[in-house]
Amino acid sequence: MDAHASADGRRARHAPDASMDLLKQIIEQPVDPDYAAVAARQPDRRKRDTNRSRLAFAVIIVVIGVLFTVAALQTTRSRPAAAKERDQLVARIKSAQTSRDAMRQQADSLAAENARLRSNGLGDDAEDQQLRQQLAGLESVTGAGAVTGPGLKIVVDDGTGAAGDNQVLDVDLQVLVNGLWQAGAEAIQINGQRLTALSAIREAGQAITVNYRSLTGPYEVDAIGDPDTLQARLLETSAGPWWNSLKDEQGMRYDVSTSSELHLAAVPGLTVRSGRTR
Repeated sequence: MDAHASADGRRARHAPDASMDLLKQIIEQPVDPDYAAVAARQPDRRKRDTNRSRLAFAVIIVVIGVLFTVAALQTTRSRPAAAKERDQLVARIKSAQTSRDAMRQQADSLAAENARLRSNGLGDDAEDQQLRQQLAGLESVTGAGAVTGPGLKIVVDDGTGAAGDNQVLDVDLQVLVNGLWQAGAEAIQINGQRLTALSAIREAGQAITVNYRSLTGPYEVDAIGDPDTLQARLLETSAGPWWNSLKDEQGMRYDVSTSSELHLAAVPGLTVRSGRTR
């Protein structure tokens, strides 16, 4: 009886151990052998991928280096030709400027000779004096003669800060000049360039040209006229609000002052011509 009980007891104890084999296997071997084998091969694969990436990166670096080298060689080879072309262009510009200055001096000399001959051709009688005064008035109006008188001195310039909407454009000067004419100005010049009926204010590249001469800021606009009424009338034209807006919103310079005496030079080579019908 005791032996049988002992045997039954052993069977009772062994039975639970046998039923727990699967759980024991899961605890002792949580990873399936096939997964373990694949995981064991992953480091080699990652190593091969890393080697391929390094090789591809090295090839890219070499290609970039070759491209930079070729570009540098081409730049070095083309530099003497570019420098030669630049020197030739600078020489042509200087030659054209020298020729232009010589022609301007010749035009001034001819204009002075023409004025001398005209003055000698007019007598001292009343009719000739009246004709001389009429001619002087026409020269002042047309710009063929120098004028002196009171008026306004207006200085405008680009605003401070980054370049953009705060730069003086040709249209800004056009509006200002048209406003001065409308306000009653008798003669106007910009940076020493006298304005006539043949003058043009336009933009050429990065510069503003007046009478085909490139000007740079600040731009000084001299206008001869009654200083007591010229400034007030200017505010009533479109130029006043236009430039006040540019000054307040864009920070551009717009200084207006009166002057008791302004000197405006004559336009070289400009002569007065008149026609008569019969």
